[in-house]
Amino acid sequence: MAHVHRTGGGWAPPGSGPGVRRRTARVLAALLIAAPVAACTIQKGPFPGGTSSPGGGPSVLAVKIDNVRAARPPTGLEAADVVYAEQVEAGLSRLLAVYASRIPADIGPVRSARESDLELLRQFDRVSLAYSGVQTKLRPLLAAAPLTRVSPGQAPDAFHRSDTRPSPHNLYVRPARIPGPAPVRTAAAETGFRFGPAPSGGRAESTYSVRFPAARFGFTWSKERQAWQVSMDGAASRTSAGGRLAASTVVVQYVKVGPSRFGDRSGNNTPYTETVGTGEAVVLRDGRAYDARWNRATPQDGTEYTTGDGRTLPFAKGQVWVVLAKR
Repeated sequence: MAHVHRTGGGWAPPGSGPGVRRRTARVLAALLIAAPVAACTIQKGPFPGGTSSPGGGPSVLAVKIDNVRAARPPTGLEAADVVYAEQVEAGLSRLLAVYASRIPADIGPVRSARESDLELLRQFDRVSLAYSGVQTKLRPLLAAAPLTRVSPGQAPDAFHRSDTRPSPHNLYVRPARIPGPAPVRTAAAETGFRFGPAPSGGRAESTYSVRFPAARFGFTWSKERQAWQVSMDGAASRTSAGGRLAASTVVVQYVKVGPSRFGDRSGNNTPYTETVGTGEAVVLRDGRAYDARWNRATPQDGTEYTTGDGRTLPFAKGQVWVVLAKR
Protein backbone atom coordinates (compact mmCIF):
# COMPACT_ATOMS: atom_id res chain seq x y z
CA MET A 1 0.00 0.00 0.00
CA ALA A 2 1.21 3.49 -0.78
CA HIS A 3 1.42 5.79 2.23
CA VAL A 4 1.46 9.57 2.08
CA HIS A 5 3.27 11.82 4.52
CA ARG A 6 3.17 15.59 4.47
CA THR A 7 4.86 18.15 6.67
CA GLY A 8 3.40 21.35 5.95
CA GLY A 9 14.03 16.10 -32.55
CA GLY A 10 13.21 14.24 -35.07
CA TRP A 11 10.76 11.60 -33.96
CA ALA A 12 7.27 10.73 -35.12
CA PRO A 13 5.51 7.38 -34.71
CA PRO A 14 5.47 5.11 -37.73
CA GLY A 15 2.10 4.54 -39.31
CA SER A 16 -1.17 6.22 -38.55
CA GLY A 17 -2.69 3.81 -36.05
CA PRO A 18 -5.89 1.79 -36.22
CA GLY A 19 -8.30 4.57 -37.07
CA VAL A 20 -10.20 7.15 -35.13
CA ARG A 21 -10.90 6.46 -31.45
CA ARG A 22 -13.58 8.43 -29.68
CA ARG A 23 -12.73 11.31 -27.38
CA THR A 24 -9.01 10.61 -27.44
CA ALA A 25 -8.26 14.25 -28.02
CA ARG A 26 -8.90 14.72 -24.29
CA VAL A 27 -5.59 13.15 -23.36
CA LEU A 28 -3.72 13.50 -20.11
CA ALA A 29 -0.71 14.62 -21.84
CA ALA A 30 1.70 17.03 -21.78
CA LEU A 31 0.76 20.10 -22.70
CA LEU A 32 2.76 21.81 -20.29
CA ILE A 33 5.02 23.81 -22.42
CA ALA A 34 1.99 25.71 -23.58
CA ALA A 35 1.56 29.33 -24.51
CA PRO A 36 1.31 31.65 -21.50
CA VAL A 37 -2.07 31.65 -19.83
CA ALA A 38 -3.97 34.86 -19.53
CA ALA A 39 -4.82 36.01 -16.02
CA CYS A 40 -8.39 34.88 -15.31
CA THR A 41 -8.56 32.01 -17.80
CA ILE A 42 -8.05 28.29 -17.80
CA GLN A 43 -6.31 27.03 -20.90
CA LYS A 44 -6.63 23.61 -22.49
CA GLY A 45 -3.05 22.60 -23.01
CA PRO A 46 -1.80 22.55 -26.58
CA PHE A 47 0.64 19.90 -27.68
CA PRO A 48 3.18 21.98 -29.57
CA GLY A 49 5.38 18.99 -30.25
CA GLY A 50 2.66 16.60 -31.37
CA THR A 51 1.57 15.59 -34.84
CA SER A 52 -1.99 15.45 -36.03
CA SER A 53 -3.75 12.13 -36.52
CA PRO A 54 -6.97 11.07 -38.28
CA GLY A 55 -8.82 11.71 -35.03
CA GLY A 56 -7.29 15.14 -34.58
CA GLY A 57 -5.34 14.06 -31.49
CA PRO A 58 -1.62 14.31 -30.84
CA SER A 59 1.17 11.86 -31.43
CA VAL A 60 3.43 11.21 -28.48
CA LEU A 61 6.40 9.09 -27.51
CA ALA A 62 6.13 7.18 -24.23
CA VAL A 63 9.24 5.58 -22.75
CA LYS A 64 9.34 3.10 -19.87
CA ILE A 65 12.21 4.25 -17.65
CA ASP A 66 14.09 2.38 -14.96
CA ASN A 67 14.44 4.27 -11.67
CA VAL A 68 15.96 1.86 -9.15
CA ARG A 69 19.19 3.03 -7.52
CA ALA A 70 21.43 1.22 -10.02
CA ALA A 71 19.66 2.97 -12.91
CA ARG A 72 20.11 6.54 -11.66
CA PRO A 73 20.65 9.20 -12.84
CA PRO A 74 18.23 9.08 -15.81
CA THR A 75 18.88 10.62 -19.21
CA GLY A 76 16.33 12.85 -20.94
CA LEU A 77 13.71 12.67 -18.19
CA GLU A 78 13.83 16.43 -17.63
CA ALA A 79 12.40 16.96 -21.14
CA ALA A 80 9.26 14.86 -20.57
CA ASP A 81 5.92 16.63 -20.52
CA VAL A 82 4.39 14.12 -18.10
CA VAL A 83 6.05 11.56 -15.83
CA TYR A 84 3.91 8.76 -14.38
CA ALA A 85 5.17 6.80 -11.36
CA GLU A 86 3.60 3.39 -10.82
CA GLN A 87 4.12 0.37 -8.62
CA VAL A 88 5.68 -2.78 -10.07
CA GLU A 89 6.89 -6.12 -8.74
CA ALA A 90 8.25 -6.49 -5.20
CA GLY A 91 6.84 -3.09 -4.23
CA LEU A 92 9.30 -1.20 -6.44
CA SER A 93 8.39 1.54 -8.89
CA ARG A 94 8.94 2.43 -12.54
CA LEU A 95 8.45 5.61 -14.53
CA LEU A 96 6.52 6.11 -17.76
CA ALA A 97 7.65 9.36 -19.41
CA VAL A 98 5.55 11.00 -22.14
CA TYR A 99 7.21 13.30 -24.68
CA ALA A 100 5.65 15.70 -27.17
CA SER A 101 6.90 19.26 -26.70
CA ARG A 102 10.59 18.35 -26.62
CA ILE A 103 12.21 15.16 -27.87
CA PRO A 104 15.70 14.66 -26.38
CA ALA A 105 18.48 12.96 -28.30
CA ASP A 106 18.81 10.10 -25.81
CA ILE A 107 16.38 8.66 -23.22
CA GLY A 108 16.82 5.97 -20.60
CA PRO A 109 17.57 3.61 -19.04
CA VAL A 110 14.73 1.81 -20.83
CA ARG A 111 12.96 -1.12 -19.16
CA SER A 112 10.08 -3.50 -19.84
CA ALA A 113 6.42 -2.67 -20.40
CA ARG A 114 3.62 -3.64 -18.02
CA GLU A 115 -0.09 -4.39 -18.52
CA SER A 116 -1.07 -1.18 -16.71
CA ASP A 117 0.76 0.86 -19.36
CA LEU A 118 -1.67 -0.29 -22.04
CA GLU A 119 -4.71 1.17 -20.25
CA LEU A 120 -2.87 4.32 -19.23
CA LEU A 121 -1.74 5.06 -22.80
CA ARG A 122 -5.15 4.58 -24.41
CA GLN A 123 -5.80 8.22 -23.56
CA PHE A 124 -3.67 9.16 -26.55
CA ASP A 125 -4.87 9.13 -30.13
CA ARG A 126 -1.52 7.97 -31.48
CA VAL A 127 1.30 6.83 -29.23
CA SER A 128 4.57 4.98 -29.68
CA LEU A 129 5.83 3.06 -26.65
CA ALA A 130 9.58 2.49 -26.30
CA TYR A 131 10.40 -0.43 -24.00
CA SER A 132 13.09 -3.05 -23.55
CA GLY A 133 10.90 -6.13 -23.69
CA VAL A 134 7.88 -7.81 -22.15
CA GLN A 135 7.10 -11.12 -20.54
CA THR A 136 5.88 -13.81 -22.91
CA LYS A 137 2.30 -14.04 -21.62
CA LEU A 138 1.77 -10.29 -22.06
CA ARG A 139 2.89 -10.23 -25.71
CA PRO A 140 -0.57 -10.89 -27.21
CA LEU A 141 -2.11 -8.00 -25.23
CA LEU A 142 0.69 -5.67 -26.24
CA ALA A 143 0.40 -6.70 -29.88
CA ALA A 144 -3.35 -5.96 -29.83
CA ALA A 145 -3.01 -2.59 -28.09
CA PRO A 146 -3.66 0.55 -30.18
CA LEU A 147 -0.09 1.78 -30.07
CA THR A 148 3.14 1.48 -32.03
CA ARG A 149 5.65 -0.83 -30.38
CA VAL A 150 9.25 0.34 -30.27
CA SER A 151 11.60 -2.24 -28.79
CA PRO A 152 15.06 -3.52 -29.73
CA GLY A 153 13.27 -6.20 -31.73
CA GLN A 154 11.20 -3.73 -33.78
CA ALA A 155 13.76 -0.91 -34.06
CA PRO A 156 17.25 -2.25 -33.29
CA ASP A 157 19.04 0.80 -34.68
CA ALA A 158 17.20 3.08 -32.22
CA PHE A 159 18.67 1.40 -29.11
CA HIS A 160 22.15 1.25 -27.67
CA ARG A 161 23.80 0.11 -24.46
CA SER A 162 26.08 2.19 -22.29
CA ASP A 163 29.33 0.75 -20.94
CA THR A 164 29.17 2.99 -17.85
CA ARG A 165 26.68 0.85 -15.90
CA PRO A 166 25.72 -2.83 -15.70
CA SER A 167 22.94 -4.54 -17.61
CA PRO A 168 19.93 -4.36 -17.47
CA HIS A 169 20.23 -0.73 -16.39
CA ASN A 170 22.16 0.43 -19.46
CA LEU A 171 19.72 0.39 -22.41
CA TYR A 172 18.88 3.74 -24.06
CA VAL A 173 16.71 4.83 -26.99
CA ARG A 174 17.58 7.48 -29.57
CA PRO A 175 14.20 8.86 -30.75
CA ALA A 176 15.70 10.27 -33.97
CA ARG A 177 16.44 6.70 -35.08
CA ILE A 178 12.91 5.41 -34.59
CA PRO A 179 11.54 4.74 -38.10
CA GLY A 180 8.88 7.13 -39.31
CA PRO A 181 8.31 10.51 -40.93
CA ALA A 182 9.44 13.79 -39.42
CA PRO A 183 6.96 15.27 -36.96
CA VAL A 184 4.71 18.19 -37.73
CA ARG A 185 5.08 20.54 -34.77
CA THR A 186 1.98 22.66 -35.26
CA ALA A 187 -0.76 20.36 -33.99
CA ALA A 188 -2.80 21.07 -30.88
CA ALA A 189 -5.12 18.92 -28.81
CA GLU A 190 -7.44 19.16 -25.87
CA THR A 191 -6.43 17.31 -22.76
CA GLY A 192 -7.73 16.25 -19.40
CA PHE A 193 -5.18 18.63 -17.92
CA ARG A 194 -6.03 22.32 -17.70
CA PHE A 195 -3.52 25.07 -17.10
CA GLY A 196 -4.18 28.43 -15.50
CA PRO A 197 -3.81 30.58 -12.39
CA ALA A 198 -3.80 28.85 -9.03
CA PRO A 199 -7.27 28.39 -7.54
CA SER A 200 -8.21 29.81 -4.17
CA GLY A 201 -7.97 27.61 -1.11
CA GLY A 202 -5.57 24.78 -0.61
CA ARG A 203 -3.06 24.61 2.22
CA ALA A 204 0.56 25.62 2.40
CA GLU A 205 2.96 22.67 1.98
CA SER A 206 6.73 22.60 1.75
CA THR A 207 7.28 18.83 1.42
CA TYR A 208 5.16 15.88 0.41
CA SER A 209 6.08 12.21 0.13
CA VAL A 210 4.45 9.04 -1.16
CA ARG A 211 5.58 5.59 -0.06
CA PHE A 212 5.25 2.39 -2.04
CA PRO A 213 6.09 -0.90 -0.30
CA ALA A 214 9.73 -0.72 -1.45
CA ALA A 215 10.06 2.78 -2.94
CA ARG A 216 9.49 6.38 -1.94
CA PHE A 217 8.95 9.64 -3.82
CA GLY A 218 9.47 13.02 -2.20
CA PHE A 219 8.66 16.52 -3.46
CA THR A 220 10.07 19.69 -1.91
CA TRP A 221 8.83 23.13 -2.92
CA SER A 222 11.52 25.47 -4.23
CA LYS A 223 10.38 29.08 -4.23
CA GLU A 224 13.42 30.05 -6.26
CA ARG A 225 12.65 27.56 -9.05
CA GLN A 226 8.87 27.75 -8.61
CA ALA A 227 8.80 23.97 -8.79
CA TRP A 228 8.67 20.81 -6.70
CA GLN A 229 12.14 19.25 -6.53
CA VAL A 230 12.02 15.47 -6.81
CA SER A 231 13.62 12.90 -4.54
CA MET A 232 13.58 9.11 -4.80
CA ASP A 233 14.17 6.87 -1.79
CA GLY A 234 15.36 9.85 0.20
CA ALA A 235 17.98 11.01 -2.31
CA ALA A 236 17.78 14.11 -4.50
CA SER A 237 16.93 13.11 -8.07
CA ARG A 238 19.29 14.46 -10.69
CA THR A 239 19.67 13.90 -14.40
CA SER A 240 22.73 12.58 -16.19
CA ALA A 241 23.47 16.22 -17.10
CA GLY A 242 23.62 17.08 -13.40
CA GLY A 243 20.45 19.12 -13.01
CA ARG A 244 17.85 18.51 -10.30
CA LEU A 245 14.57 17.01 -11.47
CA ALA A 246 11.65 19.30 -10.68
CA ALA A 247 7.94 19.42 -11.53
CA SER A 248 5.70 22.47 -11.76
CA THR A 249 2.70 20.33 -10.75
CA VAL A 250 2.56 17.04 -8.86
CA VAL A 251 -0.57 14.91 -8.76
CA VAL A 252 -0.87 12.14 -6.17
CA GLN A 253 -3.70 10.10 -7.69
CA TYR A 254 -5.24 7.41 -5.50
CA VAL A 255 -6.12 4.33 -7.54
CA LYS A 256 -6.87 0.63 -7.16
CA VAL A 257 -3.71 -1.47 -7.33
CA GLY A 258 -4.25 -5.21 -7.29
CA PRO A 259 -2.69 -8.44 -8.56
CA SER A 260 -2.61 -9.22 -12.26
CA ARG A 261 -2.28 -12.46 -14.20
CA PHE A 262 1.40 -11.81 -14.73
CA GLY A 263 4.61 -12.08 -12.72
CA ASP A 264 8.36 -11.77 -13.00
CA ARG A 265 11.04 -14.46 -13.17
CA SER A 266 11.49 -14.35 -9.40
CA GLY A 267 7.87 -15.31 -8.80
CA ASN A 268 6.68 -11.81 -7.82
CA ASN A 269 3.24 -10.86 -9.05
CA THR A 270 2.98 -7.81 -11.31
CA PRO A 271 0.54 -5.28 -9.82
CA TYR A 272 -2.21 -3.91 -12.06
CA THR A 273 -2.94 -0.19 -11.60
CA GLU A 274 -6.46 0.87 -12.61
CA THR A 275 -6.55 4.35 -14.13
CA VAL A 276 -10.14 4.30 -15.39
CA GLY A 277 -12.74 5.29 -12.82
CA THR A 278 -12.88 7.99 -10.19
CA GLY A 279 -11.25 8.71 -6.88
CA GLU A 280 -9.40 11.14 -4.67
CA ALA A 281 -6.22 13.03 -5.48
CA VAL A 282 -3.94 15.69 -4.06
CA VAL A 283 -2.60 18.32 -6.47
CA LEU A 284 0.58 20.20 -5.53
CA ARG A 285 1.34 23.53 -7.20
CA ASP A 286 2.79 26.89 -6.19
CA GLY A 287 3.75 25.65 -2.74
CA ARG A 288 0.21 24.58 -1.88
CA ALA A 289 -1.74 21.31 -1.76
CA TYR A 290 -5.30 21.00 -3.06
CA ASP A 291 -7.64 18.12 -2.30
CA ALA A 292 -9.20 16.98 -5.57
CA ARG A 293 -11.26 14.37 -7.37
CA TRP A 294 -10.15 12.60 -10.53
CA ASN A 295 -12.42 11.11 -13.16
CA ARG A 296 -11.79 9.08 -16.30
CA ALA A 297 -14.97 7.54 -17.64
CA THR A 298 -13.54 5.26 -20.36
CA PRO A 299 -10.07 4.15 -21.49
CA GLN A 300 -10.30 6.59 -24.40
CA ASP A 301 -10.94 9.58 -22.14
CA GLY A 302 -8.41 11.86 -20.53
CA THR A 303 -8.38 12.29 -16.77
CA GLU A 304 -10.10 15.34 -15.33
CA TYR A 305 -9.26 16.84 -11.93
CA THR A 306 -11.73 18.95 -10.00
CA THR A 307 -11.97 20.71 -6.65
CA GLY A 308 -14.46 19.70 -3.96
CA ASP A 309 -17.14 21.96 -5.44
CA GLY A 310 -16.77 20.43 -8.90
CA ARG A 311 -14.69 23.15 -10.55
CA THR A 312 -11.78 22.29 -12.84
CA LEU A 313 -8.47 22.38 -10.97
CA PRO A 314 -5.88 24.04 -13.22
CA PHE A 315 -2.22 23.05 -13.23
CA ALA A 316 0.84 25.27 -13.36
CA LYS A 317 2.64 25.41 -16.70
CA GLY A 318 5.61 23.04 -16.81
CA GLN A 319 6.38 19.37 -16.25
CA VAL A 320 3.69 17.33 -14.47
CA TRP A 321 4.38 14.27 -12.32
CA VAL A 322 1.49 11.87 -11.64
CA VAL A 323 2.15 9.41 -8.81
CA LEU A 324 -0.33 6.53 -8.99
CA ALA A 325 -0.68 5.61 -5.32
CA LYS A 326 -2.70 2.72 -3.93
CA ARG A 327 -5.78 3.94 -2.12
